[in-house]
Amino acid sequence: MKILVLNCGSSSVKYKLIDTTGDNVMAEGGVEKIGLPDGFLKYKKADGSKAVIDLGLVDHLGAVKAVLNLLTDPAEGCISSFDEIDAVGHRVVHGAEKFSESVLITDEVKDMIKQCYDIAPLHNPANMTGIDAITELMPGVPQVAVFDTAFHQTMPAKAFMYALPYKYYKEDGVRRYGFHGTSHRYVSQRVCEFLGVDPKDQKIITCHIGNGGSITAVEGGKSVDTSMGLTPTEGLMMGTRVGDVDPGALVYLMLKHNLSAADVQKLINKESGMLGISEISSDMREIEAAVNNGDERAKLGLDMYENRITKYIGAYAAEMGGVDIIVFTGGVGENQTSLRASVCEPLAFMGVKLAPELNDGLRGKEAVISAPDSKVKVVVIPTDEELMIARDTEALVK
Repeated sequence: MKILVLNCGSSSVKYKLIDTTGDNVMAEGGVEKIGLPDGFLKYKKADGSKAVIDLGLVDHLGAVKAVLNLLTDPAEGCISSFDEIDAVGHRVVHGAEKFSESVLITDEVKDMIKQCYDIAPLHNPANMTGIDAITELMPGVPQVAVFDTAFHQTMPAKAFMYALPYKYYKEDGVRRYGFHGTSHRYVSQRVCEFLGVDPKDQKIITCHIGNGGSITAVEGGKSVDTSMGLTPTEGLMMGTRVGDVDPGALVYLMLKHNLSAADVQKLINKESGMLGISEISSDMREIEAAVNNGDERAKLGLDMYENRITKYIGAYAAEMGGVDIIVFTGGVGENQTSLRASVCEPLAFMGVKLAPELNDGLRGKEAVISAPDSKVKVVVIPTDEELMIARDTEALVK
């Protein structure tokens, strides 16, 4: 079955066309700078090289249309017509408590996704644009919504509730939802396949570390706690997101500097994290280079970044009463060898022991990086959210 996977952001559309027979990626790329005069479509050619098509000013409908036109282009495409696409799977960020699994998209589902707009104003409206575009351009093709929050709906109340007045949960749905659920689900399943163990018998901590990052405790194949909260701002220190912070500190800054709610939103999502501490970059490659050049603020930021990851791993190991497997994934988790070593070093008291010869230089490949005598398996598993979306889409359509 040929599945088109779409991930629509506020100014971008990422796509993959996957043939689920053999999990073959037939095409991939994305449109960037939607709504700007210098918008463009970047894609991978059949020979593996990359190419760019200038699109100019385009909206989401035009962006999806450009993707479909490229897929059917006689010279650059991989299919002869839209009819070869059996279904479309969409990444949808927030499903609140309405969705605990992926679903076929109906008018009722669309209405429920829209009901989550106020809780995910930057993400769900953008996700909906992709759904609407496919509905217009390919009427009748089955569409599936795969929610970032769905995997975490197995968390117990003691993990997802905030200690706010209960009425805010009951009336407004204020609770921990968690994100990156599709990634955490994929790597927690894949690592068990890779190691040849039964997920039902494993206590796993999955570390999705990138410009955005979250950590999830997975017990018996189910999410029991996760670091992101009502929004993706809570938890780890990230590229530009603040992560855990005393809410009283935010109130203090609002009063002292006369900040509006919009000012605080920008502060905690766009101006904090690694960028805020280092004042250099949110890109960990640039931070690592600055650290190697002796920049003290970059070193402080990196120390904070790594410390938060270690702290969450330790907390979740305590919460589950132990841990069998620690998984690193995401752009940073898969590629930054020194970070993995620094995060795991303080965990030696738990029996975590890396093998430097296995960890050093390993980038973007599945591998065990712990020593043979380590009590906890430490594994790198590259994430594949698009494949997870394609599989869910195929299962529901069939």
